[in-house]
Amino acid sequence: MSKAKIAVIGAGLMGHGIAQVFALAGHDVTITDALAVSLDTVKSRISTNLRDLGDDPTAVERVRPIADLAEAVTGSDFVVEAVSEDLSLKQKLFAEIERHVQPDTILASNTSVIPITAIMGGLTHRERAVGTHWWNPPYLVPLVEVIGTQWTSEHTIDWTMTLHRTAGKQPAHVKKDVPGFIGNRLQHALWREAVSLVEHGICDAETVDTVIKAAFGRRLAVLGPLENADLVGTDLTLAIHKTVLPDIESRPGPSPYLEKLVADGKLGFKTGEGFRRWTHEDQVALRANVLAHLKKARESD
Repeated sequence: MSKAKIAVIGAGLMGHGIAQVFALAGHDVTITDALAVSLDTVKSRISTNLRDLGDDPTAVERVRPIADLAEAVTGSDFVVEAVSEDLSLKQKLFAEIERHVQPDTILASNTSVIPITAIMGGLTHRERAVGTHWWNPPYLVPLVEVIGTQWTSEHTIDWTMTLHRTAGKQPAHVKKDVPGFIGNRLQHALWREAVSLVEHGICDAETVDTVIKAAFGRRLAVLGPLENADLVGTDLTLAIHKTVLPDIESRPGPSPYLEKLVADGKLGFKTGEGFRRWTHEDQVALRANVLAHLKKARESD
């Protein structure tokens, strides 16, 4: 794909990483944020990442922070929003963006769970609206879910898939716009059962994590669940489902156990306790372990 002009809205955790990936791929990137501190530090954060990963440090020169939204998006081929998960905020933002871009500029949201239809339904040119859900950290996790709506054109999907593929990402086409898309529906189905196991006294939180990491988690990177079902046989899978599915957590709302944790101020790393207690040293070690694992996986890709 030839060089494109990319505009990233939001210079926080996800936005600066998205800008980094596109700049490294040779695209010109503008980035804007309502918070001056985020915009002022975005290039230094990208530079730090590039040095840490051994990537081309000059890529940061293709990133241009701009405080004014209209100036940042004018003339762009592709605009991606990476602001907080607030539907009203996203709707207002895209209404404003649409006033400053060409009718064929593709507009994308990096929401992780909100349906794209809800975010983009008020646009004049809805055929160019799409979801692009990146995973954290965006410069290490390869997947980007590309979500179409009932209005999204085939050209929009194809162009967006190509843009991300040529930037080194692994785009996955989500053909129906449902809450949580693919990845978060799968992830939180697992989390719901994990919480239920603790809630009902079957095991503690540490044991849940140990079982996952020491068993099927070891092979998930190379053996997806449906590959595994075919490997063991759909007949065995069916037999297992007949026994276990009726007993698996199926409540439609959040767990009361989880709701009580939040009500009691046990917010995980933020407060030092959630499902488990976390010292500062524990938090630092876990973050470092995850980052090291993702770096190693990137090197082997």
